[in-house]
Amino acid sequence: MLIAHPQSMHFDAALPLQSGASIRDYHLSYETYGTLNAAKSNAVLICHALNASHHVAGVYEGQPKSEGWWDNMIGPGKPVDTNKFFVIGVNNLGSCFGSTGPMHTHPDTGQVYGADFPVVTVEDWVNAQARLLDALGIDTLAAVMGGSLGGMQTLSWTLQYPQRVKHAVVVASAPNLNAENIAFNEVARRAIVTDPDFHNGHFYAHGVVPKRGLRIARMIGHITYLSDDVMNDKFGRKLRDAVTSTQAERDYKFSTQDVEFEIESYLRYQGDKFSEYFDANTYLLITRALDYFDPARAHGGNLTRALAHTQSKFLLVSFTTDWRFSPARSREIVKALVDNRREVSYAEIDAPHGHDAFLLDDPRYLALVRSYFESKIGVGL
Repeated sequence: MLIAHPQSMHFDAALPLQSGASIRDYHLSYETYGTLNAAKSNAVLICHALNASHHVAGVYEGQPKSEGWWDNMIGPGKPVDTNKFFVIGVNNLGSCFGSTGPMHTHPDTGQVYGADFPVVTVEDWVNAQARLLDALGIDTLAAVMGGSLGGMQTLSWTLQYPQRVKHAVVVASAPNLNAENIAFNEVARRAIVTDPDFHNGHFYAHGVVPKRGLRIARMIGHITYLSDDVMNDKFGRKLRDAVTSTQAERDYKFSTQDVEFEIESYLRYQGDKFSEYFDANTYLLITRALDYFDPARAHGGNLTRALAHTQSKFLLVSFTTDWRFSPARSREIVKALVDNRREVSYAEIDAPHGHDAFLLDDPRYLALVRSYFESKIGVGL
């Protein structure tokens, strides 16, 4: 069993941010798995999605149920084999899982950042990750890999540091969010900021947490991660208890907000759990970073021109029932790379699980990643 060891690295120097602001005296939480070879050529950086962290694989000692969020993908003998590769997971700035974020103290004021934490972007996260790799003495990455928002970071790595990335593995991602995705994010944010316990982002000082808003935000997000087929197969119209016998009884249950349907129970459970561990200001920051990411914007919306300076080889993976980051969005990236004569492999996997498929145990998906790492990335290490 792979045992994970959380680490933290402190940075005194200010990190310039895309917004024009900067952040100094910050720290990044990270974990590493496997051994860096003598040539330092076998490093693989894993970029995390919205509510994940640096804890990518393995378990913490004495905590058998603490598996990393991509533990089925990364570890000894797994598709990203830590017997061969030195894997690094980094928690993004602004997160609530160890790296400096809104819950930490501003070095200039001595007060908790709260809503005053600076706006961060995908590009800022990549720059922070690059600093950590510099400190670890790693100049070139054998691969950068991520799903969803992590896939956006992966793509950004190939644009910001093209000479440092040999391979990019982009899973269930997109070159930018469409209007529908931005709309879902905005509704979730409004649920948080209109919670009476939010206090304009300074709820820490009031000793409260805007749990109601976080619950609703998570429920909205979770709906978008699942496919219609999965929701129907798993829940359908199943009721938690026996169906009430009269319309009057049903109306009464509705008016008292009792949970009748299994899907309601499931969503409320997910919302309750999320509100216990995730930070509201972090949710606002990260969803905004998702919204802002659009490398083609500086090129008149032309993605082909935006990707012209990439140098790495690519693997892109999408899933047929993922309507949040549909296969059509991955194919946009593939076309732009082909237009630039880049070496790119693409797989569209017929899976029923929706966006969550990139985290699940689909044998075809795991075999595909294993094959790519063995035949493309691992050769010559």
